[in-house]
Amino acid sequence: MYTEELPPHDDEAEEAVLGSLLISNDEIPHVSLTLGVDDFFRQKHGWVYGAILELYQRGDAVNQISTADELNRTGRLEDMGGLGFLSHLIATVPTSVYASNYAKVVKGKSLQRQLIKFGANVAEIGFKGEEEPDGMLRRVEAGLAAISARPSRGPEPISAPLERFLEDSPRDGRKSGVQTGIADLDNMTGGFIGGQVVVLAAATSAGKSALAKDISMNVAAAGKRVAFFSVEMSETENVARILARESSVGLSRVLKGPWSEQEEAKIMRSAGAVAEYPLHLKSSGDLTIQSLRSQARMVRQEHGLDLIVVDYLQLIKAVDTRQNRVAQVTEVTHGLKALAMDLNVPLLALAQLNREFEKRPSKAPILSDLRESGSIEQDADVVLLLYRPELYYTEEEWMRTSEEPYPRGMAQVNVAKQRNGPLGVFDLIFREETATFRSLARPETQLEGVLR
Repeated sequence: MYTEELPPHDDEAEEAVLGSLLISNDEIPHVSLTLGVDDFFRQKHGWVYGAILELYQRGDAVNQISTADELNRTGRLEDMGGLGFLSHLIATVPTSVYASNYAKVVKGKSLQRQLIKFGANVAEIGFKGEEEPDGMLRRVEAGLAAISARPSRGPEPISAPLERFLEDSPRDGRKSGVQTGIADLDNMTGGFIGGQVVVLAAATSAGKSALAKDISMNVAAAGKRVAFFSVEMSETENVARILARESSVGLSRVLKGPWSEQEEAKIMRSAGAVAEYPLHLKSSGDLTIQSLRSQARMVRQEHGLDLIVVDYLQLIKAVDTRQNRVAQVTEVTHGLKALAMDLNVPLLALAQLNREFEKRPSKAPILSDLRESGSIEQDADVVLLLYRPELYYTEEEWMRTSEEPYPRGMAQVNVAKQRNGPLGVFDLIFREETATFRSLARPETQLEGVLR
């Protein structure tokens, strides 16, 4: 005789959780961070838990009588089993001490059921095939992300974050953030801090990808673990730029050859050195915020992670592509900020500027030049605007309007937003042949003159 197997569940654990909460209200805030009403397999258990949460959120005492009254108010008391069932729940546990342990068991069974349902939904999506492949993958990624989202931790005593801060404090002048290797940038920001989103924005072909790679390589060379996600360039382009930077062989030569014996020796030596760096590279033209989150978590779990770099954010796909463009970018920027906060890792996101600045007499970018700028500026903790004047002015045009020398091979970085530090502009040297930037290594004491 065939007997239908029930989905994974544990009735005893569910009853023990509810009995514990009816015995002691003190356990409710801890358990509520782990369990939702839908985590209970038995509907009547979910009703009781929902009544307990409702009472607690109203500030009412939670006990057998008040819970029965709340269930009666919603018309569920008799269907649930009445006062007799609530008495049974209390009798199942002698103490509430193990409420959190019971809750973990219930949550684990709930996760198993969600995975079973998720698998069935994936199979249905695959069999029906009613969407484009990209759309089907985005739905699958979104479903998996919803399951893997961890419940938030409640507020903790101030002593814990104080201890973490003091352990890594700058009391001796040592900068606590991830150092970028760009002297002026590190002096102004103190380095990139866990949970921060740093936006590096520039016009097309101004060098934002090159500067991001310089920062990534500097960080990795210092032994910090970097995950670089490139949506704009292929694996070949990314690797070629890295080798050109490290070997000082021109990018065109690295990509197209032929290599001289000396160039080959430099490239191979650089390849050997870079292979030892804790740098993880992903080149994909189809990156969603869900897949980015999953892959970043995987890198952190397997190797550790100190910096995430995304090139660039407007190319990351939103889950719902039917939204208007601003709404899609907002979804992505919110997702990037949530990822940085969740992993407690700084995230450097590149961004494209719109072309409105080209209509102004001054081509130096400002915050409002960020394409779909509202959410980008809002979610960013730091905004860096990269500007290379030589892209917009010939030497003759420059000399007609400025008394300064023509800025050949020069770039400016405007720290246009910084929640916890000064704003200001600093200069970099750009070497076009290798697509690399070099810091002027200005001493920290001289920075005061450029801050504004």
